[in-house]
Parts: sequence; structure tokens; C-alpha cells
Amino acid sequence: MATEHQEILAGWGNYPKASSYVTVPANEQELKKNIAQETVIARGLGRSYGDQSIHTRKKVCVCTRMHHFLSWDEERGILECEAGTSLDEIITTFAPRGWMPMICPGTKFVTIGGSIANDIHGKAHHADGSFINCVISFTILLANGNIVTASREEHPDLFIANFGGLGLLGIILTAKIRLRKTETTYFKQQSIKVNSLEEMLNALEQYKDYNYSVAWIDPLAAGKKSGSGVLTVGNAATLEELPEALKKEPLKIHAPSKLNVPFFLPGFALNNITVRLLNQLIGFIQNSPKPYVHYEKFFFPLDMINNWNRGYGKRGFIQYQFVIPEQNGLSNLRHIMEMIASSGCTPFLNVFKKMGTGQGILSFPFQGYTLAIDFPVTKNLKAFTKQLDQAVLQAGGRIYLGKDAMLDKLTFRLMYPQYEEWLTIKRKYDPANVFASDLSARLGLEA
Repeated sequence: MATEHQEILAGWGNYPKASSYVTVPANEQELKKNIAQETVIARGLGRSYGDQSIHTRKKVCVCTRMHHFLSWDEERGILECEAGTSLDEIITTFAPRGWMPMICPGTKFVTIGGSIANDIHGKAHHADGSFINCVISFTILLANGNIVTASREEHPDLFIANFGGLGLLGIILTAKIRLRKTETTYFKQQSIKVNSLEEMLNALEQYKDYNYSVAWIDPLAAGKKSGSGVLTVGNAATLEELPEALKKEPLKIHAPSKLNVPFFLPGFALNNITVRLLNQLIGFIQNSPKPYVHYEKFFFPLDMINNWNRGYGKRGFIQYQFVIPEQNGLSNLRHIMEMIASSGCTPFLNVFKKMGTGQGILSFPFQGYTLAIDFPVTKNLKAFTKQLDQAVLQAGGRIYLGKDAMLDKLTFRLMYPQYEEWLTIKRKYDPANVFASDLSARLGLEA
């Protein structure tokens, strides 16, 4: 059986931290022994930002040893794999054969189990939806020790509740997912510079026929310049479209990155002056892309720097992501962005885009506008996020639980009134709360 050790764990934001009892099981039998003993939460590559896969003084099962491919249907593009398999492993193996994951978030270092638990989404949510749309079925280890298959036909309540369910209904063991056939691993893109929030929303509408779209916004811009930034749109490039130089290796895959942040930077490295300069640099880079770009830069630009999260220092950071409805979107976004620009909380990297219709019970997306923005942890941040929470709530929106670290139970329930439906399913499959985390305790996601 896998040995157990005590370890300080955190999410990708390095906030909050918790001392947990960690085990790294190699198979279903070892997992069964773990859930028979005590409360547990599964963990993959740790790319959730907050306390979703940590559990103070309790057990955490890191499932990354369970990462094998089980079957591959070349005709239909259906892959069956263990849930500890990462998008990185799938891309490395199948991209040279002309297949890519259907849904790609901002990093390829996420497991299939984590992708389901967070119902991940990407630049094409308005066109492709979230991860649920590429999953055919999965097997899951339940609290009673049984392993069942969940799909749209079998245990459909368990199936849908796991997307956005944050690992709180069981441990996903295997999954059948659809991959997308592609002629190249390149994207044809263009960038559009915008000078205000109104221009940004108009540009999103004007270029809505592109499958992929994402924007960077200057978070410190205020007044008439609030919402200014760069919108980047694109589509998968066909072989015929590629320049001759790229046609020599049209299905090129990424090389392991050699860039690394070797240690936590000092806290004073990020301040209003350095952040303003860095944001100007980001704006320049975003506004001058090549017309054809490899998927690594298109989907995963930050993956080119290993351990980039250390740049925020030991204090850590949060990524605050919200979605609000299109109705009154301009005025509500303007209000929230003005709050951010004047907060003094040093906002940094951000992503702005339009989302399509959502699906899962606790899944984050719905049709509207979403902004994800990083804040280094400071003494004033928690009070400010409370103000942001209320502004988002009043706009009819909610925040992404897969990145959250500070939301309170009452505000969560107001943002996700469907939580009662999810809890009914939790009581059915895990009445004793065998699967629990610091997040489930904080938000009351308990039977």
C-alpha cells in the first residue's frame, strides 16, 4: 500500500496552506483502503488555485500515479484513460496523430479527474462549452466502496453533479473522452486593440464567429480608458492555410520548458510601479502576435515558465474569476473594473471573455461576460474581495469555485441557489461526508 506522509499543501495560488496527510495510491485497491479508513479528498496536479484539494489534518490522495491510457478508438476519436492522466500527456501522445483535446484551459498540466471536478473551460466556451461536452462517461469510487459507471444514461444525477462538484462525491478513476481531429497544431489569429470597455464588448460581438476569443484588459486603466486592452481571436489552422515553413512539421508538439522560477520572489517585487510596467509590456505583446501561432502559445502561454506562481512570493495570490449576465453588462463591468483599478490591491494577469450556456449543477459558466484576475495576498485583500463578491452578486453573477479561496457560505448560496439540488445528490451518494476538503467545510458543501 502507498505510504503516507505529512505535508504542507496549497493550491496553485499558494494560499491558503494546510498540513495534510498525503498518500499517492497506485491503483483502485489502494484507493479503496484509504476511503475505508477516514475522510479523504482526491488531488491531481494541484492547479486549482485555493483550498479545493487540501484538507487540514486529514487525508489527501494524490492520484497522479494512475495515469495510463486504456483504449483508443481511432475512427471515433474516443480515448479511455485513467483519471490521473494529464492533458499534457494526451497532447504529447495524440497531437502527432492529428488529435487534440476538445477543451483546453489556460494550462495543460491538469488531470482528467481535475478537469471534470472543476468542469474546466477555455477560449472557446461560447462555441464548445465546458469539459462536460467532451466526456462520454467515467467510473467513480463511491463512499460505500462500490465502483460505478456514470454517464448521461447511467446514474445521470451522479454524472452531472460531478462537473463542478470539486471531487466531493467520490474519486473518479477512469473516463472516456472525445478528442478533436485536426490537420495542424497551429492557429490562425488576429488581435484587435480596443480603447474602452464599450469598444471591447462591441468587438466581442463583431468577432463572435471565431471559435476562439480571449482578451487582456489593462486592470489599472480608469475613466474613459477603463476596459481598454487587446482582444485576440482565432481558429484552428488548416494544412492548406499554413505558411510553407510551418507545413514541414504541421503537427509539431511542444518541447519541455527550460524556463523556471527557482524560488519565491520577495514580496516587494510586485508593487503598483512594477505591475504598471509589466501590464504595459503584456499589452504590447498581446497587440503584436504572429498571424499563425502554435497551440502552446495560443492555449498555454504561462506553461512556458515552470513554477511561475512563485513570482507572487511566499504570501501567495488568488485568481478571482467571476461571470455576470450580458444584461446591464456594460454598466456592471464598468463598476467592477473601477473598483479593481482603485482598490490598491495590485491587480495583475487577467483574462476577459464571453461565455456560452452552462450545464453542470455547480458548474461555473453561464452566458455572459467573465473576468479572471490575479491579486497578490495582502492584509486588505479579503475585505476587498467581500466588496467584489457583493458587486458580482448584485449583477446577477457568481465566482468560479475552482479558483476561489475566500468566498463565504452565505454568499456562495446566494450565487449558487442550485446548491440544494447538488446537496440532495451528495446525501444520496456520500451521506457520511467521506469526501471532504477545506473548501467543502468553508462553503457548507456537506451532507
